[in-house]
Amino acid sequence: MGRIHIVTDSTCDLTQAEVAQHGIHIVPLTIQIDGKTYIDRVDLEPEPFLDLMHNAANLPKSSQPAPGKFKELYDELGKEGDQILSIHMTGGMSGTMESARQAAQMTDADVTVVDSRFIAIGLAIQIREAIRLRDAGATMEEIVARLETVRVNTHLYVIVDTLDNLVKGGRIGKGKGFIGSLLNIKMIANLEGGVLNPVSKARSHKQVVNYLFKQFQEDTAGKVVKSVGISHADGLTTMGNPLKELIAGTGFTDVEIAFTSPIISTHTGPGAIGLIYFAE
Repeated sequence: MGRIHIVTDSTCDLTQAEVAQHGIHIVPLTIQIDGKTYIDRVDLEPEPFLDLMHNAANLPKSSQPAPGKFKELYDELGKEGDQILSIHMTGGMSGTMESARQAAQMTDADVTVVDSRFIAIGLAIQIREAIRLRDAGATMEEIVARLETVRVNTHLYVIVDTLDNLVKGGRIGKGKGFIGSLLNIKMIANLEGGVLNPVSKARSHKQVVNYLFKQFQEDTAGKVVKSVGISHADGLTTMGNPLKELIAGTGFTDVEIAFTSPIISTHTGPGAIGLIYFAE
């Protein structure tokens, strides 16, 4: 039986060490800032991006990879008959999944495309599980079935510190954005079903932290917590670190911290965090 190669995109929040160690292939998205195009995590890193976004005349725009980029990689990886698992950020927020699907139909390689329904560390959790199973000799069918279980047992919450980027990007109406900015409201949304769903709002960072911690406790009660992560766009001081301390108090001390991709930061704006946890 041939090998199984794993392909993903640049929103996955895997560390560079993990990518190198496990031979993960990343097809990056691109981002346009005032007429200049940058390749995500190649010539544009997460932290410097916030300064570029702040000083940009217009809100940066992200673009999914063209199907041809995926096809080129699929052709190369599958030329000896190996299988390819291509797992990506939720199709509900990007056309990346559709590009991968189109490429899978164009190539002669054996490609299985999976919509993770998540972003950031939520995507990374599924990739890590796929790596573990692949290295243990699992079949493609076994890996895909297991990823469905992981997906169902994963929760992801996104909290934006300002509604400005969501308004500029057309994600919410200007009226709601004006009211939110005026009242300094923090919007809390989950990623159930692969799309952002507003579930609550708070007037302070402390209220956000308390809400998320309560939700974490409810969702993980009676379960074994396998993974917890906080992806952020410079939101550690206000919300990330206090939340991490509360979760550590429950006995789970291995909370992963990642500065999220410019692709995500473009939509959330500065100061945002995402809480991701997997328990079963």
